Amino acid sequence: MTDFDPNDYSIETQAIRAGHTRSHEDEHSMPIYMTSSYVFKSAEDAALRFTGQQPGNIYSRFINPTVSTFQDRLALMEEGERCLAFSSGMAAIMAVGMSLLKAGDHVVCSRSVFGNTVITFQNYFAKFGVETTFVELSNLDAWEAAIQPNTQFLFVETPSNPLMELVDIRALADIAHQKDCLLVVDNVFCTPIMQKPLSLGADIVVHSATKYIDGQGRCIGGAVIASDEIIEKSIYPYLRTGGATMSAFNAWIFLSGLETLAIRMKAHCDSAFELAHWLEAHSAVEKVHYPGLKSHAQHELAKQQQSHFGAVVSFELKGGKDHAWALIDATKMLSITANLGDVKSTITHPASTTHGRLTPELRAEAGIKDSLVRVSVGLENIDDIKADLLRGLDRRDP
Repeated sequence: MTDFDPNDYSIETQAIRAGHTRSHEDEHSMPIYMTSSYVFKSAEDAALRFTGQQPGNIYSRFINPTVSTFQDRLALMEEGERCLAFSSGMAAIMAVGMSLLKAGDHVVCSRSVFGNTVITFQNYFAKFGVETTFVELSNLDAWEAAIQPNTQFLFVETPSNPLMELVDIRALADIAHQKDCLLVVDNVFCTPIMQKPLSLGADIVVHSATKYIDGQGRCIGGAVIASDEIIEKSIYPYLRTGGATMSAFNAWIFLSGLETLAIRMKAHCDSAFELAHWLEAHSAVEKVHYPGLKSHAQHELAKQQQSHFGAVVSFELKGGKDHAWALIDATKMLSITANLGDVKSTITHPASTTHGRLTPELRAEAGIKDSLVRVSVGLENIDDIKADLLRGLDRRDP
């Protein structure tokens, strides 16, 4: 396949075939290069590689053929110039912050992000003199008003976890660039199959590959996609020194995940769409948070910005934490776990798990109520998912 150019093909084909250069063994599937180091032809060859004057493998803390294939494939799918893989999604976010921020800098971040992301900015970067202002996700005026002369980037997760709120990425990118800031988008809920933030004006995309890219709850990993300039000047030096490295084995798993990502995401989203409408009609449910519903505040934006509405459905019960916990405990098939993006449907109580480390005030600002339940819709039969939820929905007493 020496004349194969992945740019000539659709994203589904890119996800299966891009990035793999066959070795002299002529393998059909991507091999795993399980090695920590590499042999040089001479002392001069080693010196040239270490100084960057000659391309080639150096040390698997920052370059590995299996990891490189994953990086090349995901960058192509996100329509970005370059990707770097990390040991987790949070390691990817940490890499962006450590690479681009210094004492005295400022960040504007959505209130509606993963709880650990809030803690990273609020508790850890703050220790080193970086200030963060948290704003309402969909309020563009609030974003613009929060930007200061020392603001380096805006950070957003859209759709958000767990309320599935959206922001207009193109409009927010325009605001950021007018103020000489970068826009960083966490694209974990959509993946490049459903949404391509870089094509909408974002500068950096981050992923938790642990979620839909893997798709079967096997491995932990993350990724950052950006221009070659941002990666080479800022983020690659941090990875090379800091060592938050994705393992070759995990990269190999994620490559297999990418191969089925398109077909899985469509199936996930189809079932989530049906489940959201079903939940909205149930008498025990106060409110359903899902962009595919016409009742969702950003339904029209979701239609414009995403190719599908997503695979996560959150809903508020008529009652508090006791009712939410009772529903979760009544299920027999759904997995009670805070992970998402799995072929197995998962259910969790965000206020006491994913966002449990936030103060009650921060949870209230983010709209995370005690009555909220989040379901990551898997690939089981949708009727079985409904039947399992009914065990708790039809019980009025916790």
